[in-house]
Amino acid sequence: MDNKELVLKAAGELFGDKDPSAVDRWVTPDYRQHSALIGDGPEALRGLVANLPEGFHYEPARVIADGDLVALHGVYHGFGPEPLVAFDLFRVADGKLAEHWDALTPVARETASGRSQTDGQAEPADVDTAASRALVQEFAQRVLQDADYSVLTDYISTQTYLQHNPEAADGLTGFGAAAAKWAGQGKNLVYKTVHKVVAEGDFVLLQSEGEFGEPVAYWDLFRVADGKIVEHWDVITPIPASLPHTNGLF
Repeated sequence: MDNKELVLKAAGELFGDKDPSAVDRWVTPDYRQHSALIGDGPEALRGLVANLPEGFHYEPARVIADGDLVALHGVYHGFGPEPLVAFDLFRVADGKLAEHWDALTPVARETASGRSQTDGQAEPADVDTAASRALVQEFAQRVLQDADYSVLTDYISTQTYLQHNPEAADGLTGFGAAAAKWAGQGKNLVYKTVHKVVAEGDFVLLQSEGEFGEPVAYWDLFRVADGKIVEHWDVITPIPASLPHTNGLF
């Protein structure tokens, strides 16, 4: 099986079947964990799986595979009182899960665009991955990191920009209004470092570090069509001051 199939199989047994023995089949002995929820190693994951509550389940939205990295986007039900939108990123080595990063945020009951945080196109289109990656990487450098918004329309479509951030409406005007509101709250969008780029077809996921009124991790998923960004999903999560392990979030 390929890496996408492997991660889906492993995640299904771990978080669908809630089977702690799946750790032995799918997780490396030196499993590295970057989640703030648990520590390193297979035993920490085994404990998490063994203690998942009754009614816990995962609602998948989309999967992106890029070499040894596989990203999942979906919703967890049962981790807490409210469902959580999540990005999970796994590194595969020798047919097993070797490393994991994640970002979670509560499901919004209402959104400015009327779209949910996870709906929209589910499968990556069979288009040039390299071109999608190059466009989004250049956008990340010039607009997100350098904050040169004068070139925004070189990268984002002026015709179609579907927005899944709960506080932003569709289109560039929707994004502009949301950014102005955030700035008024002292939450400017500051991107300092892009740590990972995961691309498949027309989907490109950025994992970045920056500030949004406080230190945060940005997870941004973009869909590209006809040479422009046309859709956006995200999770913005605070970076904890301390973690239960030494690997950090990135």
